Amino acid sequence: MNLDWIACPGSALRGDVRVPGDKSISHRSVMLAAIAEGTSRIKGFLEGEDTRATAAILSRLGVRIEAPSVGERIVYGAGLHGLHASTNPVNQGALDCGNAGTGMRLLCGLLAGQGFDSMLVGDASLSRRPMGRVIEPLTRMGASIEALDGGFPPLRINAKKALQGIDYKSPVVSAQVKSAVLLAALYANGTTRFRETQPTRDYTESMLAAFGWPIRYAPGEAQLEGGHRLHATDIDVPGDFSSAAFLLVAASIVPGSDLMLRDIGINPRRTGLLTALRAMGADIREESSRKLGGEPATNLRVRSANLRGIAMPASFVADMIDEFPALFVAAAFAEGATSVRGAAELRIKESDRLAGMAAGLRSLGVEVDETPDGATIHGVGARALACGQVIDSLGDHRLAMAFAVAAQRADGDVHIRDCENVATSFPEFIGLAQDVGMGLRSS
Repeated sequence: MNLDWIACPGSALRGDVRVPGDKSISHRSVMLAAIAEGTSRIKGFLEGEDTRATAAILSRLGVRIEAPSVGERIVYGAGLHGLHASTNPVNQGALDCGNAGTGMRLLCGLLAGQGFDSMLVGDASLSRRPMGRVIEPLTRMGASIEALDGGFPPLRINAKKALQGIDYKSPVVSAQVKSAVLLAALYANGTTRFRETQPTRDYTESMLAAFGWPIRYAPGEAQLEGGHRLHATDIDVPGDFSSAAFLLVAASIVPGSDLMLRDIGINPRRTGLLTALRAMGADIREESSRKLGGEPATNLRVRSANLRGIAMPASFVADMIDEFPALFVAAAFAEGATSVRGAAELRIKESDRLAGMAAGLRSLGVEVDETPDGATIHGVGARALACGQVIDSLGDHRLAMAFAVAAQRADGDVHIRDCENVATSFPEFIGLAQDVGMGLRSS
């Protein structure tokens, strides 16, 4: 049964809160801990459906994982070659990634060099997301991966005794593709070099280094050799910037807001939205910056501000690919137009995010000109949006949260359909939103 929300204007956003742990880091930390030697402890692990699905798959592959408290995992590493085939009789041993695109793509790389067959499956949404971009470089390394026509899941990964390192320049800008190749490279003979046309987030590279694997990397390039070992380490996961993005925008557009978000990860390849919001006039300040789990983190204090439209530089796109739904809402309340180009990747996320955000904002009274690789959003400034609308989130967690934020500046109630997938990344969203003053409830 679908979960719907009713969102409406609340009060000025105020409080001092911490959002859930970073989803990207949570996925990677539990994967690397699983194939390391020794016991790793992870604090701040995201208790979302996506990351739990990844941990459950690793457990089925023979890794002992304990959860002594919320947001904590103790992983007893099996070593690089300690995984074994799933014996789960459900779905003939298929490994269910749920809605986790990151989980499926990274696990594809991790499993490509194993000595046993495996199959990765997902829910209806994930089964519509293309995996050919990962299959292609892994096949070049010698992996044997079968998919449906067009490169869609389920993915059958056949046993390979050894992969070969490659020198690969990726035609797509994707940290997930890079990470899949680097994980496969752990099992490959020789050197693997991955190059990209635009730098993407380097979570996998920095975490491999933290687990003791020799790796050389710089913006736009990473290189490692097979034949080494991973050593257990403890990881403290910072708050997820993609989750914080919705509260940053909400506090920026609701008059009188003054909100503190604690320990937010600010990897420079992740925070394009922060740069964009500041260019639009947002009042967001960093306080008490430090390192968490080897990643830069900070407290972000955001106050309401009058935003202005901007022409989004294409160089921002890769660093904010998950935050565009939040950016579209900020643009909707800016003075003047905000234009986005070079973001065709948004059409193959959990939904077609360009089409979904354009349709939802139009129903609220915002003029949006959609293009194949972006959109121009004509902001309404101080004007309120239409109420009484029913908006379809398309089962996309980020669209659901974005429309909940937009409704804080509507004339009344907005009905948002199909919101259950918010549990994949931000299961506490409704409670936290209510705590800071947003008007939001389940219908």
